[in-house]
Amino acid sequence: MLILSRKRGQSILINNDIEIIITGIEGDQVKLGIVAPREMKVIRKEIADDVRVTNTQSVSAEADFESLKKWSKNARLK
Repeated sequence: MLILSRKRGQSILINNDIEIIITGIEGDQVKLGIVAPREMKVIRKEIADDVRVTNTQSVSAEADFESLKKWSKNARLK
C-alpha cells in the first residue's frame, strides 16, 4: 500500500488517466474529486462489498431452494 500526504487542492495521478483531487478536509473527513475516463466505473468500496455479499447470499439461497425442491420431490416418491 502506498501512503501519501496531500493538502487541499493537491492531487495524485493513477496510470496517467485517473486524477484524484483533495477538494476539502473537514475534521476527520476528506472530500475527493475523481477525474477518470467515462468508461471506467468509479464506486464506493462499501457499495461494491454490499453487492458482493447480497449476490453471494442470493446464490446460496437459490442453491438451498433447489435442494429443498429435490428433497420434496424425493419425499413424495416414497
